Amino acid sequence: MAETRAIPDGMGYEKSDGRSLVTEVTGSEAIPAMNRRTAVKAVVGLGLASALTDCTPASQTPAGGIPGPSPAQGSRSEPEPEAALSVEEHEHPAEGDVLLFAFGTRKGEVVTTADVPLGGPQVFVYAGDADGAHSASTSRLDQIILVRLDPTSLTEETAVRSAEGIVAYSAVCTHEGCDVSDWSTESRRLICPCHDSEFDPTDNGQVTEGPARRRLAALPLKIVDGRLTVAGGFTGRVGFRSP
Repeated sequence: MAETRAIPDGMGYEKSDGRSLVTEVTGSEAIPAMNRRTAVKAVVGLGLASALTDCTPASQTPAGGIPGPSPAQGSRSEPEPEAALSVEEHEHPAEGDVLLFAFGTRKGEVVTTADVPLGGPQVFVYAGDADGAHSASTSRLDQIILVRLDPTSLTEETAVRSAEGIVAYSAVCTHEGCDVSDWSTESRRLICPCHDSEFDPTDNGQVTEGPARRRLAALPLKIVDGRLTVAGGFTGRVGFRSP
């Protein structure tokens, strides 16, 4: 059996203002009458403002005619707006995502249908935002494999999720979590090199050989504006979690 290994290469004031006023009123230097009256009024105003702190709303002007909140209250800051959902919290893959090369000289570039060879081997990709605002996850557990096959060879269920004969599955083996990186040209099977579990890409990723007991999670695809695009989330559990 021929195998191919697809290993990826204000105006408020502060307490210091109050101290300055008291110095002008009580100091030994002569102060013009108008200035003294103004200063005394201000000091009286401060006393009234302090006495009425508990009953004067912060939005009203305190006694004494000095605008702004009383020293005891301090200035109020505007509430900060709620943070928007960061791009990093967006889960992939999701409908509308494009597929990007996971490895090689074209790593991060958008994959087109022409980039997936007919008859295999599989191409390793990641899902990412269609507008390019967020690069795809580079976690091995998020890897996806693409295989292009004759559309007439696909089962009905598999064909519904395919796009021009291209099918997509999780690249994580359901046995022990290794990469499903090998390909058999003869049997057209995806193979995990760790324990030789084999999966049939033409039949919903079903197990055909080896210790794995659960099929690969499948990812529906579609063509949008000529680009290979994710049509929805995975069908089935990704990875090797227990049933």
